[in-house]
Amino acid sequence: MTKVYVGLGSNLGTRSRNLSAARQRLRQKGLRILRQSRVIETVPWGVKDQPHFLNQVIEADWSGTPRQLLSAAKQVEREGGRRPTARWGPRVIDVDILLFGDQKMQSRDLVIPHPRIAERPFVLRPLKELGVSLDARS
Repeated sequence: MTKVYVGLGSNLGTRSRNLSAARQRLRQKGLRILRQSRVIETVPWGVKDQPHFLNQVIEADWSGTPRQLLSAAKQVEREGGRRPTARWGPRVIDVDILLFGDQKMQSRDLVIPHPRIAERPFVLRPLKELGVSLDARS
């Protein structure tokens, strides 16, 4: 098992229900949630002219590979009603792999740690709440 941190976000529909449904779907796909941060409301990042987000970070155990977790995350997004939109645009649900144990990887469709993790207060605050320091991972 590898300890992973996954970011969840939603700014369309019933946002809190979208986060809850995403957590349930992730569990069904094998993610063992250990802890979760509080849900926080945040202003949009990137594209500002859109509704505010609800964001959360979950700490979990995962028995597969990073690519298998990415596949599960994309399935959860599709099952939750996410459709392709503009980059950083509004979304029903967003599932991002933030950290995957101590692993680092970089490919066209998956970068771990998440490439903009240090620029996003909506990720940093929940990680800090869960006791995760990015300084120790540099």
